[in-house]
Amino acid sequence: MVDIVVKDLIKVYKTGKSEVIALRGLDCSMKGGTIHAVMGPSGCGKTTLLNIMGGLDRPTAGSVMIGSDNIVDLSDDDLVKHRRERVGIVFQFFNLVPTLTARENIELPMRLAKKDSKEMSARADELLALVGMTERAKHKPDELSGGEQQRIGIATALANDPSIILADEPTGELDSEAGHQVLMLFRRLRDEFGKTVIIVTHDQRIGQIADSVMTIVDGRITGETSGEAFHEKTTDAARSRSSPS
Repeated sequence: MVDIVVKDLIKVYKTGKSEVIALRGLDCSMKGGTIHAVMGPSGCGKTTLLNIMGGLDRPTAGSVMIGSDNIVDLSDDDLVKHRRERVGIVFQFFNLVPTLTARENIELPMRLAKKDSKEMSARADELLALVGMTERAKHKPDELSGGEQQRIGIATALANDPSIILADEPTGELDSEAGHQVLMLFRRLRDEFGKTVIIVTHDQRIGQIADSVMTIVDGRITGETSGEAFHEKTTDAARSRSSPS
């Protein structure tokens, strides 16, 4: 388990003669082996932060310490290794290869890591069982429901046994029950396997599983609370709305 410490993170996107400042000196820290939720309005910088931690983008300035490594300073080759071995990314729209079966999608990251066929097969079996998809292993993505696709997406992110799982709106395309199943799966990844899980979300149920909930506004962390306190607050708010006036 490694801690993550982000300091003075700045990201500026240039489009022609204009600039968009996505992150404005953002600071945060995340303890290893816990679940962290990142919430905020659209365009506030949530996904930009996730992409930088995942090595999909580089910041304009600042540092991202994962353990003893500042991933901002990694070479392109080392950043590829970071994406392949240390982090697994779960996408809102599943990001599965449509021509591959569920099993083949899970095996793909291992093929890229040049694992041998026996190891790939055993790991795929293990992950299919973990996400409850053993019976759907031979189905292609368009033969699966949204919740089933997301569970395969999570299994794919876990293929190379990364210590960190980054999830971008993982319940955003799912119905209530499927979303609940995905959240419970993230909780299991923390509790049973010690994974560090960072979830960008608008899902108010995140307080049921998160250890901390951070709020981003205009590219900065503006608040942080425990998942328990967030859950109590959202539950009280829901009760107030449903109570007769």
